[in-house]
Amino acid sequence: MVTITNLGMGYGGQMLFADACEQFHPGNRYGIVGANGAGKSTLLRLITREEIPTEGDVIIPKKVRIGSLEQDHFQYEDIAIRDVVMMGNQEVWDAMAEKDAMLEGPEDAFDVDRYGELEDTILRLDGYSLESTAADILEGMQIPTERHLDPLSSLSGGFKLRVLLARVLAGQPDLLLLDEPNNHLDIVSLRWLEKFLVEFKGCAIVVSHDHRFLDNICTHIVDVDYQRVTIYKGNYQAFLDGKADIRDRLEREINKRQKEIAEHKAFIQRFKAKASKARQANSRQKRMEKISIEELPTSSRQHPTFKFPQQRASGRTVLTAKDIGKSYEDKKVLENVGLTVNRGDRVAILGPNGIGKSTLLKVLMEKVEPDEGEFEWGYETHVGYFAQDHHDVMAGDHTVTSWLWDKAPGDPQGAIYGRLAQVLFSRDDADKRIDNLSGGEAARLALAGIAAKEPNVLVLDEPTNHLDLEGIESLAGSLKKFEGTLVFVSHDRWFVGQVANRIIEITPEGMNDFKGTFAEYLQYCGTDHLDVAAVMEASKEVKRKGQ
Repeated sequence: MVTITNLGMGYGGQMLFADACEQFHPGNRYGIVGANGAGKSTLLRLITREEIPTEGDVIIPKKVRIGSLEQDHFQYEDIAIRDVVMMGNQEVWDAMAEKDAMLEGPEDAFDVDRYGELEDTILRLDGYSLESTAADILEGMQIPTERHLDPLSSLSGGFKLRVLLARVLAGQPDLLLLDEPNNHLDIVSLRWLEKFLVEFKGCAIVVSHDHRFLDNICTHIVDVDYQRVTIYKGNYQAFLDGKADIRDRLEREINKRQKEIAEHKAFIQRFKAKASKARQANSRQKRMEKISIEELPTSSRQHPTFKFPQQRASGRTVLTAKDIGKSYEDKKVLENVGLTVNRGDRVAILGPNGIGKSTLLKVLMEKVEPDEGEFEWGYETHVGYFAQDHHDVMAGDHTVTSWLWDKAPGDPQGAIYGRLAQVLFSRDDADKRIDNLSGGEAARLALAGIAAKEPNVLVLDEPTNHLDLEGIESLAGSLKKFEGTLVFVSHDRWFVGQVANRIIEITPEGMNDFKGTFAEYLQYCGTDHLDVAAVMEASKEVKRKGQ
């Protein structure tokens, strides 16, 4: 379906990748992975021809329908949500619109032949089911039926992007291209998208930083690294294992050749002066010169180092909250929320978007005033807070260095540079203005600023949103070592599974408080509504028992 031949892309003399030759086939689902800035999104834009490659070509048959996620929703602001989705199938939508216009027009201008052509187009493309298809997709995206005729402008930014995603899916593309679709989906919507992609008959190519999502949907992983594009068969975990095996094999081969060269050198050095061994030494010299060792390229992947030392331990009871309630105008987002958090708890707060997870954290951090209820932090609690909108925390006329130095004013300059290096800021980055940072850079700096305060309680709101896979893995590892207390919101199920020892799920019916890991919570729930892997496994088990 898609063939890339000798494909290369660079900016300003810096090559992202070169000589890429790969094929993407129908029925497969490809996950593109790589470090931030390696060229993942660029590869997608080359496939959609939004960018022109530095070298090589992308070949896609003309008959292939391409669906890609738009980021600009302003052109649809005044259009009904359902209609925006239906417009994703442009050929059917245009045919239906023209047909309706003909029926509403004057009888003497009615073109019977054209009407028949439009009817054939609608029937051929199953157009009369388009409205129900659009409604089903929107329901899966957690946009209820009663909102489907509202204008797109009535939704928040995250839900607008869900509608744009629904629009792509309704178009029934042969080739589906999605760049970070996870970013604005909650866990329930992610499960729906996973099921959709697993059943998708065309070719799907997706950029994602979500381990579990990639494991659940991918038949292949496209690795953008070492300035190359390489396809591995299997899901993300299979890719990790396969890439490590290949690297190990190459390193063993290099070591073997280096050892062989060393042996030849030793023989030549020992016997080159002896007439009886001169011929052998000369032969060894020629053999040694034929041995070539290709230097292994350096990976573009970098793992930041997050460390969260606590200055002192807190008291046993860290937080007590009772009957917390909060409304925005006529919408109730929190009602009668109560919980007690003890030292050492690692609490993951889960639930659909709009249910009040971030609002609860803002109330606890006194960023938002509750309408009712009360809460109290325990003895000797020192809280570090990572806001989902952490760019707001980084306002002001600051460089990277000056901002972090404000968080640790007692540190010498060398220590500040050391803290920056741990989160992947070089000396050249030290004078970069904080308002020019990318999302990933800002997230890493914000986490470094929190660590500098040495808190014994961490309150984190979607900390993985702007981190790449390596950053997410490093953060999870550091939080597992953190000796204090953790309260966090996340839609990243792999991250939740790695870190949490207590799950609080907020639902429209109330709050479920489960003391145990995410895996244990899924098992407790039975056929799970949060994770497609559990659902699929349960389905397989039913089939096995029925045999």
